Amino acid sequence: MTAPRAAVVIPALNEERAIRDVVAGALAHCVDVIVVDDGSTDGTVAALDGLPIRLIRHAKPGGKGNALRAGFRAALELGVDGVVTMDGDGQHSPDDIPRLVRVAAQRPGQIVVGARLIGRERQPRIRRVANDIADWGIAWAVGQRLIDSQSGQRWYPRAVVELAVDVVPQGFVFEADILIEAARRLGTRVVAVPIRSRYAGEFRASHFKPLRDFYRITRHVVGRVVEAGSVVASYRRARVTPIELVDPDA
Repeated sequence: MTAPRAAVVIPALNEERAIRDVVAGALAHCVDVIVVDDGSTDGTVAALDGLPIRLIRHAKPGGKGNALRAGFRAALELGVDGVVTMDGDGQHSPDDIPRLVRVAAQRPGQIVVGARLIGRERQPRIRRVANDIADWGIAWAVGQRLIDSQSGQRWYPRAVVELAVDVVPQGFVFEADILIEAARRLGTRVVAVPIRSRYAGEFRASHFKPLRDFYRITRHVVGRVVEAGSVVASYRRARVTPIELVDPDA
């Protein structure tokens, strides 16, 4: 089985403490690494000096969705088969990149989400509850049961990357909308791979506000369900479709 050619896209905002280790780790598994600095005011850019990467710089913050879209465009120019995304703060392990790519080779055309299940007991309770609520809402919109739908470590096949650049609206819920639009327009399925993760307090204060952010996400995706006019049908599909969880090392 031939592994798909991947690029790694890493959005970063004020990540000087972690970004070099994250990027160096990604380079150990992938030659095409794209970092999108979204207007950092600290030493994030300086921390990347000497690393063989494509660096895209934004003059001011435009949001994670905007940063991802810029990285996706650069990746498509390289002619890759798909993109692995991961955050620049150190919460995702670069060593999980080949695990996601292996599952992508087994499941061509599917989105692979790194589900933060290993060591999940360390996850703050409020965040775990918020994650579960978001999974419920996004699964309803997608029509498939999901786990850790908010994880930023993912594999997107090329067709989904193209869709994200051309169709998916840029905004706070960009990553959720990718799952929704890919399911509706391309029939794309989502498979999860268990990964490890660290949480706020281990490396820096989080940009993430669980209650506020998940309220906004859930409100948005439920609105997408109503907008599509498939409230009951989508809910039933999501209820009867099992979660697809694959451990490539099992």
